[in-house]
Amino acid sequence: MENRKQNSGRRRREQSSSTSLSSRRSVKRKLGEEFDQDLGRAGDESPLDSHQDLVREVRTQVEILDSAFSYAEEDRAAAKKATSVLSELAKNEDIVNVIVDCGAVPSLVSHLQAPPPMREGDSGPRPYEHEVEKGSAFALGLLAIKPEHQQLIVDAGALPPLVDLLMRHRNCLNSRAVSGVIRRAADAITNLAHENSSIKTCVRIEGGIPPLVELLEFADPKVQRAAAGALRTLAFKNDENKNQIVECNALPTLILMLRSEDAAIHYEAVGVIGNLVHSSPNIKKEVLAAGALQPVIGLLRSRYSESKREAALLLGQFAATDSDCKVHIVQRGAVPPLIEMLHSPDAQLKEMSAFALGRLAQDSHNQAGIAHSRAIVPLLKLLESKNRSLQHNAAFALYGLADNEDNVADLIRVGGVQKFQDGELIAQPTRDCVAKMLKRLEEKINGRVLNHLLYMMRVGEEDIRRRVALALAHLCSPDDQKKIFIDYNGLALLLELLESTDSKHQRDSSMALCTLASKASLLSSMNAPPPSPIPQVYLGEQYVNNPTLSDVTFLVEGKRFYAHRICLLASSDAFRAMFDGGYREKDAKDIEIPNIRWDIFELMIRYIYTGSIDVNLDVAEDLLRAADQYLLEGLKRLCEYAIAQDISVENVSLMFELSEAFNALSLQHACILFILEKFDKLCVMPWYCQLIQRILPETRNYFVKALMRPIQAK
Repeated sequence: MENRKQNSGRRRREQSSSTSLSSRRSVKRKLGEEFDQDLGRAGDESPLDSHQDLVREVRTQVEILDSAFSYAEEDRAAAKKATSVLSELAKNEDIVNVIVDCGAVPSLVSHLQAPPPMREGDSGPRPYEHEVEKGSAFALGLLAIKPEHQQLIVDAGALPPLVDLLMRHRNCLNSRAVSGVIRRAADAITNLAHENSSIKTCVRIEGGIPPLVELLEFADPKVQRAAAGALRTLAFKNDENKNQIVECNALPTLILMLRSEDAAIHYEAVGVIGNLVHSSPNIKKEVLAAGALQPVIGLLRSRYSESKREAALLLGQFAATDSDCKVHIVQRGAVPPLIEMLHSPDAQLKEMSAFALGRLAQDSHNQAGIAHSRAIVPLLKLLESKNRSLQHNAAFALYGLADNEDNVADLIRVGGVQKFQDGELIAQPTRDCVAKMLKRLEEKINGRVLNHLLYMMRVGEEDIRRRVALALAHLCSPDDQKKIFIDYNGLALLLELLESTDSKHQRDSSMALCTLASKASLLSSMNAPPPSPIPQVYLGEQYVNNPTLSDVTFLVEGKRFYAHRICLLASSDAFRAMFDGGYREKDAKDIEIPNIRWDIFELMIRYIYTGSIDVNLDVAEDLLRAADQYLLEGLKRLCEYAIAQDISVENVSLMFELSEAFNALSLQHACILFILEKFDKLCVMPWYCQLIQRILPETRNYFVKALMRPIQAK
């Protein structure tokens, strides 16, 4: 297990694919916490008290290595001890630079090779055979943890002897010592080549790949794991290395390793295969043809979470091959364990599961089955994650599921549309994906899908009926709005939510009603100036307060204002009644106007004589009162438009009261839509609940009238 601990973090970073880098992101590489007992323990000695003591100790060990390169037993024992001390020190990353600066690298590299025999032809047992080389390889592997030291070690000539150590078993009986030195050599190569493309290439040129492939079948499982770990690193983003690994016939052994009972072995094997197939379609086909699919699916139920994560990622990569492969993965039982993984507390496990399900869900044959296996709810839950990649993978999977009509009602029933709208989506690609998903759902709200939703809205539980009404407000066609919200009572459901004491319900309802109005093109014409009144004969600007041909005089603030009965009669029913009815003003020449200011009256008459005026906010309210009094609907519309431009969170309640006082329906509708649209700002006001109760009847009337209106031809 020490070998795995040393390199698991490092290897994890060597396996990422472009679609799921976050699952392989840098995790600090764990160093070996224990050193083999047969190398001794430097940790038993007194700790070094200062930097000077440390430098002195390292230099002492380097001097021992430089002077002890022989097969004399005392030299071998001293060299073994020196490599042990340096290895123990190198486990502390803060000390690694000191070891390198003190010149330890060339000395350690020299001891990767056995010294020459003491006597020519001597082939007998040699003291500490393999042990010094093993200690040197271990120490160099620890120093290579820091990227800045990798090339230095390679330049010192470490690769050729390390590759030779990989082949040491060919000439020796398998033993613990042989296994140990091979394993340390493989680990050192792994660390040297980590995220270093040039060193990966150098390993291949030095002939390191064939012996590593051969070691996949070594008797010692620790060696198998170390060899697979090295191949995993060498295969990452290096096509030449990938091809050579495959040419060396590694695939059959790697696939057998996937079935190993040893979790560390199948973890490394699935990692190698994952890096081989990444961005390599031809190798992916070879891997599938060699029978990798079923054992990879089997790993989804491994007790080892890292193997499950790697298997899910690999299945996602397989699923990108073609539609048939997607279907085969589902048919062979991958979906249930992938969905189980969505519930895991391990974020990377959930991320890779969502990644695989997202790829599988892009095939129409799989979509209904994945949803039926209850994937929708956990995927929706993942949209709440603060993990960018996890959130995006979940959104992509849901986007695929939304393509199937049979899944639309299920997505809406569990509140999916509200999740899509409310989610705090971190990345723009995720926001784009969700926007496309909502558009996809909108396109499917018709025919049997709509009938299914209407059935749910009629007979479902209260929460479900509300979710359907909310979703349909956002997704349905304007042609179906009357059917949904009037005939099937959807409007009542939305209004119930609006007057709820639950702020989330109120917010959802406000958003839905705004969208309902907008999609039906029902937004009040307050959003643009009203059109001019119906054309008629106007006297013109020059006759305003002009005594020429004047036949009636008004007394406004004690001053005479000259007017013409014929123009006034044609303008409104109020003046028609005044001059053509039984009122005393009928024959009067001077008519007193007691409650209108001169400037307001002049503007009103100018509107009557010309058909249009500019209404500024300073006079709009008084002019509205005058227009209402004299039944000048066109002028009222102009005033309502001007007033509506000034609606704010602070004054909307007063504006609504004003609209009620003067029966100003356009202004009233503008207030209603403002209240719905600005929910987030208004809901914190202490009077918000009372305001909602006040506007509720008029809100109902507004939407009923609007939804009953015939759809305009496009």
